[in-house]
Amino acid sequence: METQSVGSPALWAGFIVFVLVMLALDLGVFHRKDHAVKFKEALGWSGVWISLALVFNLGIWWKFGATPAVKFLTGYLIEKSLSIDNIFVFVVIFSAMKIPQLYQHRVLFWGILSALVLRAGMIFAGVAMINRFHWLIYVFGAFLIITGVRLFMHRNEEEDPGESRMLAWARKVIPSTEQLHGPRFFTRETGRWLATPLFMTLVLVELTDVLFALDSIPAIFAVTTDPFLVFTSNIFAILGLRSLFFVLAGAVEKFSYLKVGLSAVLVFVGAKMTLVDVVHVPPAVSLGVIALLLGASIVASLRKARALERSAGPKPPAPPLDSEASRQPSRS
Repeated sequence: METQSVGSPALWAGFIVFVLVMLALDLGVFHRKDHAVKFKEALGWSGVWISLALVFNLGIWWKFGATPAVKFLTGYLIEKSLSIDNIFVFVVIFSAMKIPQLYQHRVLFWGILSALVLRAGMIFAGVAMINRFHWLIYVFGAFLIITGVRLFMHRNEEEDPGESRMLAWARKVIPSTEQLHGPRFFTRETGRWLATPLFMTLVLVELTDVLFALDSIPAIFAVTTDPFLVFTSNIFAILGLRSLFFVLAGAVEKFSYLKVGLSAVLVFVGAKMTLVDVVHVPPAVSLGVIALLLGASIVASLRKARALERSAGPKPPAPPLDSEASRQPSRS
């Protein structure tokens, strides 16, 4: 485990300024008006965020060498893959809460902005605890193994967020209305302020992200405890989560084996943590194993989706516009 971070105060300050500038451009320039994010736009933004992460990784390689760069890339890959599991839940949340696509970007933006702050606190607390109490690495490892096994056992189960305990608790604590009021998070009714379904959806997104962070952050600790590498890889993955949501939202059902791959990744990194003082796994080997597990699950999922499409048969062709039926006058 590292005893010294590669991140100097100048690097920390520069990275935080970069994040704030990108968020300001995102909300204030590119998404100033609420609109339904189309697939092509989301794909372009996903490419931008992934490219920025890879350029940053090259910068780490140039300044600090191959080992920190491989650790950053491995942490980024872990967080990126686990964030796809977030997308499965976000799709269900938006559907259950009946949030129009027009306002989904707004919810995700503020949810991710809050997640940046929450995760920063969790990362620094986790690093401090591991550096002071080394035995916690075994606790985190066992926790990840158990989480991976549970994810595999319950991979086909879905919970309705509209009837979840989290939403029931939030509605009990926060006075709210079930009437949507455009892009507003709060509205005034009968002389008092009430949270709209948009804000309650934001609460669900936040609580869900905290739960997922309990898995993803310890998973990165299996790769590195350098707070700068953990923080930057986490933040880059989160910043790209919003655009990735709109890329994959319509195709989540095609990734039927993804949770199998994610559960295998969690078990692998958990075992790596519990055996950290017995077996040394080089960072490049960890990266290769994680990439192989995720790649195999994605390829298997896409092959299954294509097989199901073939078994369903071709769709019947639409009648030509100049067919005899279309020329006959309507009797209605």
